[in-house]
Amino acid sequence: MSDPDPDGIGRDRGAWTLLTGHGHVLVEIARDPRARVRDISQAAGLTERTVQAIVADLEAEGYITRARAGRRVVYTVNRESVFRHSAQDGLRIGPFLDLLATTDTEAALDPDDD
Repeated sequence: MSDPDPDGIGRDRGAWTLLTGHGHVLVEIARDPRARVRDISQAAGLTERTVQAIVADLEAEGYITRARAGRRVVYTVNRESVFRHSAQDGLRIGPFLDLLATTDTEAALDPDDD
């Protein structure tokens, strides 16, 4: 039987994540600008309806733009957008996305990682 409180702080360690749903969706869009809502939903662990609402929020605030390419939607991330929380005042999202949107394969192939 697993210990529900392995670190002794009185909380289930699996009850929260470091990124919000908005952060997860933005990272997935940065990874694949042609991703479908269904794909983003599965990767982020959110419902399709929630992802649609988050995409609308991100677009309304200027973090992304959407454009049609045939039957698909293609997203563009505004990497110059700044974080919304005062603790990251003035910091741009581009470098954050560079870190989190990199796939394991890309990181393994990075020639500057010596």
